[in-house]
Amino acid sequence: MWRLLPLRARLSLLLGMMFVVAVLLGLTALQIFATEQMADESGPAARSARAVADALNASLQTSANPRQTLDAFAGALGTSETIQFRPVAPVAFSEQPVETRDPHGMAPRWFTDLLEIPQIGKSFPVMVEGKHVGDIVFSPDVTWEIYEKWIGFLAIIVAATILTLTTGIIAHFTVGTALRPLEHLAAGLTRMRNGDYSRVIPVAGPPEIRRSCEQANDLAQRLNALSIDNRDLLHKIVSLQDDERRDIARELHDELGPLLFGIRAGAIALRDSTGGGNDALDASVENILQSVESLQQANRRILDHLRPLYIQELGLMKTIETFLQNTPASGIALTSRIDARLDELEGPLSQTVYRVIQEGVTNALRHARASSIDVKAALDDQIVIIEVADDGIGFTDVKFGRGLTGMHERVRALSGTFEVLHEAGNSVVRCRLPVVAAASESGPERSDGNRAGS
Repeated sequence: MWRLLPLRARLSLLLGMMFVVAVLLGLTALQIFATEQMADESGPAARSARAVADALNASLQTSANPRQTLDAFAGALGTSETIQFRPVAPVAFSEQPVETRDPHGMAPRWFTDLLEIPQIGKSFPVMVEGKHVGDIVFSPDVTWEIYEKWIGFLAIIVAATILTLTTGIIAHFTVGTALRPLEHLAAGLTRMRNGDYSRVIPVAGPPEIRRSCEQANDLAQRLNALSIDNRDLLHKIVSLQDDERRDIARELHDELGPLLFGIRAGAIALRDSTGGGNDALDASVENILQSVESLQQANRRILDHLRPLYIQELGLMKTIETFLQNTPASGIALTSRIDARLDELEGPLSQTVYRVIQEGVTNALRHARASSIDVKAALDDQIVIIEVADDGIGFTDVKFGRGLTGMHERVRALSGTFEVLHEAGNSVVRCRLPVVAAASESGPERSDGNRAGS
């Protein structure tokens, strides 16, 4: 529970606990010291009452008319509330309770009960001719003492409240000045994790946090430089791969194509020269022709896989549709939505779009065991969005083999993003390619290609 609380809530809880502890300590101190203090404060008055009782008894012993003297004394004490004369009651003196006045009225009852007011009243006997005729009763009024303690307790509450609120406000703003830079730092680290190194983390807060922000910004600059270098390296690797594919395709087309055509022509000439009189020879010639035709078809498939030669002639949209139409997908519903504006793309970007779709569809056909494959390619606000989704068995263990690695490298080389995820019951390969970044990076490549072509 404590670990789930934010920092401000923790501080508020601690300050609240401190306030409660301060109140409890104040009540405990009042309970411990107030009883003894009230007893000590009533001590001189009790001794005065005893002195009055002793003086009255002495006067009565020497008076010629003790009853008259006693009545005069009682009349004189009639205005006093603390020391009074009480005539003897039917009960014995030792059984007469002597209590203080009711202290309630100026302080709450729970507070008065909490103080445990002691029995501080006193009673002293008055004797006339050896008979107990009454008592000098000391009955102090502790209402104002209790009210004084109540005011002191309220002062403790007010002081603790003001101190707690002041400390809480100071802690709130102090924590805020530290949390905001930490939130900026956390957001910056999240952007760095996602590959965004362009935004600078604001340097603010205490010196320790400022140093962390400066170090994070320095790390972002270094990672940005490494990312640019890696992207350039990937772009060169992809360009070299495309050059190698083009060279291999040219070799296959220029060397293997004529050889297969020559074999086919020779086999046909051999068949025509025999005149159809040798069945065994005719069967062998037909086998050779079928094998040559299979080799020519395989050669065309390899050439199409190595280099889509029709992008410049047909456009990217038509080339993708031709690939999807010629893809063997027996029993699989293959649907596509290709944006016609993709024909505006050129260079490595158009080749990357074609390769991603080609490899995504090929992987789905080989491994997904799907009944339907949906291909989307659209241009949205200078961003090319490509999706290849299937309803197959999904990616039980996503490992980047040659196909996924090749797509990922091509996308990264053009500053794009590449994702393999599971959405709405379908396995989806999605990538986004910025047109502006790809165009700026393809400029040198086109000039190199022109030099190579010349």
